[in-house]
Amino acid sequence: MLSHVDDKNQPGMVDVGAKTPTKRMARAEARVQLPADLASLFSEGEYHSKKGPVFQTAIIAGTQAVKQCSSLIPFCHPLPIDGCRITVRLRGQEVAIECTVRVHHRTGVEMEALTGASVAALTVYDMCKAVTQDMEIHGIRLVEKRGGSNDVRKD
Repeated sequence: MLSHVDDKNQPGMVDVGAKTPTKRMARAEARVQLPADLASLFSEGEYHSKKGPVFQTAIIAGTQAVKQCSSLIPFCHPLPIDGCRITVRLRGQEVAIECTVRVHHRTGVEMEALTGASVAALTVYDMCKAVTQDMEIHGIRLVEKRGGSNDVRKD
């Protein structure tokens, strides 16, 4: 049975009120594949498009998305995020994004980490689309989660 569907097949938010708060962490990643001509603009590790610094802006946007996750995903609980760390690096012709989110609460932060990585990737696309729209966002996935009923690690 799906956790967000009741016995009458109606959607709803899971009641986490009886759960014990624990330290929880989730790490997600996303990739943006760049064409060679665009990747070459990142020669110093950061590219300043007409809109500004691409990687720095992606980090800020991803962090904002983490904090707004419950407004974007209908059944996500609003969480008091303890920490969020987003890294953005160029690896060859690919931008590698990793988002790690921490909370001490009754529910996990998987969706927050996935949302942060996704929005950071979308921001890279947006910041570079004036140069080319020949980019591909892929590999959005949960890499690790700890602190709930089942830990996950997919390295």
